[in-house]
Amino acid sequence: MELAPQPTAKKVNWSWTSALIGAASATAAAALISAKPKDPTFHLISIKLTSFKINLSNINADLTLTVHVTNPNITPIHYSSTTMSIFYDGSFLGEAHVKAGSQPPRSCRVLELLARLDGVELAHLAGKFFADVAKREMALDAKVEISGTAKMLWWEHRFKVHVECHVTVDPVFLDVIDQENESQLELFLAS
Repeated sequence: MELAPQPTAKKVNWSWTSALIGAASATAAAALISAKPKDPTFHLISIKLTSFKINLSNINADLTLTVHVTNPNITPIHYSSTTMSIFYDGSFLGEAHVKAGSQPPRSCRVLELLARLDGVELAHLAGKFFADVAKREMALDAKVEISGTAKMLWWEHRFKVHVECHVTVDPVFLDVIDQENESQLELFLAS
Protein backbone atom coordinates (compact mmCIF):
# COMPACT_ATOMS: atom_id res chain seq x y z
CA MET A 1 0.00 0.00 0.00
CA GLU A 2 1.40 3.29 -1.07
CA LEU A 3 0.77 6.47 0.93
CA ALA A 4 0.07 9.76 -0.78
CA PRO A 5 2.89 12.23 -0.40
CA GLN A 6 2.32 14.74 2.37
CA PRO A 7 2.22 18.38 1.26
CA THR A 8 5.18 20.27 2.51
CA ALA A 9 4.59 23.47 4.44
CA LYS A 10 5.91 26.52 2.70
CA LYS A 11 8.26 28.47 4.89
CA VAL A 12 7.27 32.14 5.28
CA ASN A 13 9.93 34.71 5.92
CA TRP A 14 8.62 36.92 8.71
CA SER A 15 10.56 39.80 10.21
CA TRP A 16 10.08 42.24 13.04
CA THR A 17 11.20 45.06 10.75
CA SER A 18 8.31 44.48 8.34
CA ALA A 19 5.83 44.25 11.22
CA LEU A 20 7.09 47.50 12.77
CA ILE A 21 6.95 49.34 9.44
CA GLY A 22 3.37 48.13 8.90
CA ALA A 23 2.31 49.18 12.42
CA ALA A 24 3.97 52.58 12.02
CA SER A 25 2.21 53.12 8.67
CA ALA A 26 -1.17 52.23 10.17
CA THR A 27 -0.57 54.55 13.13
CA ALA A 28 0.48 57.42 10.85
CA ALA A 29 -2.62 56.94 8.67
CA ALA A 30 -4.89 56.92 11.74
CA ALA A 31 -3.18 60.07 13.08
CA LEU A 32 -3.66 61.90 9.77
CA ILE A 33 -7.34 60.96 9.63
CA SER A 34 -8.01 62.08 13.23
CA ALA A 35 -5.96 65.27 12.80
CA LYS A 36 -8.08 66.52 9.90
CA PRO A 37 -9.74 69.73 11.17
CA LYS A 38 -13.45 69.37 11.95
CA ASP A 39 -16.10 72.07 12.21
CA PRO A 40 -17.03 73.01 15.78
CA THR A 41 -20.68 72.73 16.81
CA PHE A 42 -22.87 75.34 18.48
CA HIS A 43 -26.22 74.78 20.19
CA LEU A 44 -28.37 77.47 21.82
CA ILE A 45 -29.58 76.08 25.15
CA SER A 46 -31.58 78.98 26.56
CA ILE A 47 -32.45 82.67 26.38
CA LYS A 48 -33.02 84.71 29.52
CA LEU A 49 -34.30 88.28 29.68
CA THR A 50 -32.06 90.13 32.15
CA SER A 51 -33.39 93.69 31.79
CA PHE A 52 -35.76 95.87 29.82
CA LYS A 53 -34.80 99.56 29.62
CA ILE A 54 -37.04 102.35 28.38
CA ASN A 55 -35.49 105.78 27.84
CA LEU A 56 -36.81 108.81 25.97
CA SER A 57 -34.77 107.98 22.88
CA ASN A 58 -34.65 104.17 22.88
CA ILE A 59 -35.91 100.87 24.22
CA ASN A 60 -33.44 98.03 24.88
CA ALA A 61 -33.85 94.46 26.00
CA ASP A 62 -30.80 92.77 27.54
CA LEU A 63 -30.60 89.00 27.24
CA THR A 64 -28.27 86.21 28.28
CA LEU A 65 -27.82 83.55 25.61
CA THR A 66 -26.54 80.21 26.92
CA VAL A 67 -24.65 78.38 24.15
CA HIS A 68 -23.12 74.88 24.19
CA VAL A 69 -19.90 74.77 22.11
CA THR A 70 -18.01 71.60 21.12
CA ASN A 71 -14.41 71.53 19.89
CA PRO A 72 -14.12 68.11 18.16
CA ASN A 73 -10.47 68.64 17.17
CA ILE A 74 -7.34 67.11 18.70
CA THR A 75 -5.79 70.53 19.32
CA PRO A 76 -6.66 73.23 21.85
CA ILE A 77 -7.94 76.51 20.42
CA HIS A 78 -7.60 80.15 21.48
CA TYR A 79 -10.05 82.68 20.05
CA SER A 80 -10.40 86.45 20.12
CA SER A 81 -13.44 88.44 21.18
CA THR A 82 -16.07 89.14 18.54
CA THR A 83 -19.67 90.24 18.10
CA MET A 84 -22.59 88.12 16.94
CA SER A 85 -25.20 89.96 14.85
CA ILE A 86 -28.87 89.08 15.50
CA PHE A 87 -31.54 89.59 12.82
CA TYR A 88 -35.33 89.48 12.83
CA ASP A 89 -37.24 89.37 9.56
CA GLY A 90 -34.05 90.37 7.73
CA SER A 91 -33.49 93.51 9.87
CA PHE A 92 -30.60 93.97 12.29
CA LEU A 93 -32.10 93.66 15.77
CA GLY A 94 -29.09 93.58 18.06
CA GLU A 95 -25.85 91.89 18.97
CA ALA A 96 -24.25 89.53 21.46
CA HIS A 97 -20.66 89.77 22.65
CA VAL A 98 -18.37 86.74 22.59
CA LYS A 99 -15.47 87.17 25.00
CA ALA A 100 -11.97 85.99 24.07
CA GLY A 101 -11.12 82.58 25.45
CA SER A 102 -9.78 79.11 24.84
CA GLN A 103 -11.04 75.57 24.73
CA PRO A 104 -9.21 72.27 25.31
CA PRO A 105 -9.09 69.58 22.60
CA ARG A 106 -12.14 67.34 22.15
CA SER A 107 -14.17 69.21 24.74
CA CYS A 108 -17.51 70.87 25.35
CA ARG A 109 -18.08 74.22 27.01
CA VAL A 110 -21.10 76.32 27.95
CA LEU A 111 -20.78 80.04 27.16
CA GLU A 112 -23.05 82.81 28.40
CA LEU A 113 -23.26 85.61 25.86
CA LEU A 114 -24.65 89.00 26.82
CA ALA A 115 -26.93 90.36 24.12
CA ARG A 116 -28.77 93.64 23.61
CA LEU A 117 -31.79 93.94 21.30
CA ASP A 118 -32.97 97.28 19.92
CA GLY A 119 -36.61 97.80 20.88
CA VAL A 120 -37.01 100.71 18.47
CA GLU A 121 -36.08 98.45 15.55
CA LEU A 122 -38.50 95.84 16.88
CA ALA A 123 -41.21 98.54 17.00
CA HIS A 124 -40.67 99.13 13.25
CA LEU A 125 -41.57 95.45 12.79
CA ALA A 126 -44.53 95.58 15.20
CA GLY A 127 -47.03 93.97 12.81
CA LYS A 128 -44.82 90.95 12.20
CA PHE A 129 -43.82 90.77 15.88
CA PHE A 130 -47.42 90.74 17.19
CA ALA A 131 -48.37 88.10 14.60
CA ASP A 132 -45.44 85.99 15.85
CA VAL A 133 -46.49 86.54 19.48
CA ALA A 134 -50.02 85.37 18.58
CA LYS A 135 -48.74 82.14 17.04
CA ARG A 136 -45.99 81.85 19.74
CA GLU A 137 -43.18 81.38 17.19
CA MET A 138 -40.55 83.95 16.30
CA ALA A 139 -37.71 83.22 13.86
CA LEU A 140 -34.34 84.85 14.54
CA ASP A 141 -31.11 84.60 12.60
CA ALA A 142 -27.60 85.13 13.93
CA LYS A 143 -24.19 85.36 12.27
CA VAL A 144 -20.73 85.49 13.78
CA GLU A 145 -17.15 85.03 12.63
CA ILE A 146 -14.72 83.77 15.26
CA SER A 147 -10.96 84.04 14.66
CA GLY A 148 -8.21 82.39 16.62
CA THR A 149 -5.27 80.01 16.66
CA ALA A 150 -4.88 76.26 17.04
CA LYS A 151 -1.51 74.93 18.17
CA MET A 152 -0.30 71.56 16.92
CA LEU A 153 3.10 70.50 18.20
CA TRP A 154 5.32 73.56 17.53
CA TRP A 155 3.13 75.29 14.95
CA GLU A 156 0.31 77.70 15.55
CA HIS A 157 -2.23 77.90 12.75
CA ARG A 158 -4.72 80.72 12.39
CA PHE A 159 -8.34 79.80 11.79
CA LYS A 160 -11.68 81.44 11.20
CA VAL A 161 -15.08 79.88 11.93
CA HIS A 162 -18.15 81.32 10.24
CA VAL A 163 -21.35 80.43 12.13
CA GLU A 164 -24.92 80.96 10.94
CA CYS A 165 -27.86 80.13 13.18
CA HIS A 166 -31.59 80.04 12.51
CA VAL A 167 -33.51 79.83 15.79
CA THR A 168 -37.25 79.63 16.39
CA VAL A 169 -38.24 80.86 19.86
CA ASP A 170 -41.43 81.38 21.81
CA PRO A 171 -41.51 85.21 22.09
CA VAL A 172 -43.59 85.06 25.29
CA PHE A 173 -41.50 82.66 27.42
CA LEU A 174 -38.26 82.85 25.34
CA ASP A 175 -38.13 79.05 25.00
CA VAL A 176 -36.01 77.66 22.16
CA ILE A 177 -38.41 75.70 19.92
CA ASP A 178 -36.11 74.71 17.05
CA GLN A 179 -32.74 75.61 15.60
CA GLU A 180 -30.43 75.00 12.67
CA ASN A 181 -26.76 75.81 13.12
CA GLU A 182 -24.07 75.74 10.47
CA SER A 183 -20.39 76.32 11.04
CA GLN A 184 -17.57 76.37 8.51
CA LEU A 185 -13.96 76.18 9.59
CA GLU A 186 -11.29 77.88 7.49
CA LEU A 187 -7.71 77.01 8.41
CA PHE A 188 -4.82 79.19 7.29
CA LEU A 189 -1.72 77.02 6.91
CA ALA A 190 0.67 79.81 5.92
CA SER A 191 2.09 81.90 8.74
